Amino acid sequence: MKQIIALALGLFFTASAAMAQKYAIIDTRYIFDKMPDYKQVQTAVSSTAATWQKEIDLKQEVLDKAYDEYDSQQSMLSADAKRKKEDALFKQERDLRDLQKKRFGFEGDLFKKRQELMAPLQEKVNRAVQKLVIEKGYDLVLDKSEGKSIIFADPKLDKSDEVLKLLSVK
Repeated sequence: MKQIIALALGLFFTASAAMAQKYAIIDTRYIFDKMPDYKQVQTAVSSTAATWQKEIDLKQEVLDKAYDEYDSQQSMLSADAKRKKEDALFKQERDLRDLQKKRFGFEGDLFKKRQELMAPLQEKVNRAVQKLVIEKGYDLVLDKSEGKSIIFADPKLDKSDEVLKLLSVK
């Protein structure tokens, strides 16, 4: 009987301690969208992407012209000259695909540029969240942006606007 009472008291104190924890939810996508610096980052990333895309488009035009030239001359070329020309075209095409992958591929230059430019903003938001945690005594802060696995959260728990106030963003 004493063991059951001790177990019940232990469960009661554990449950009450768990209920005493304070939770908050933020939406970093919402926070970033409200930050003027984020809009500058987006503009810089878009500008860089457009510049790189123009570079790739120009190389694609050169390649297309080279293929057209090859098609028009193909009947007059010897087998050896055809093979050399085809090898050169395939190399040029492979180089173009490699450049596309380098610039826009998974963890390519654009991904790295976005990370580099976003790092200071992410640090600002992280510092503001840490300040909020210290000031309000939260035990756990969850981020509901970017498809995180929060199925439902009481809107009263969303502290994104408080983070924006700490960042001095309206």
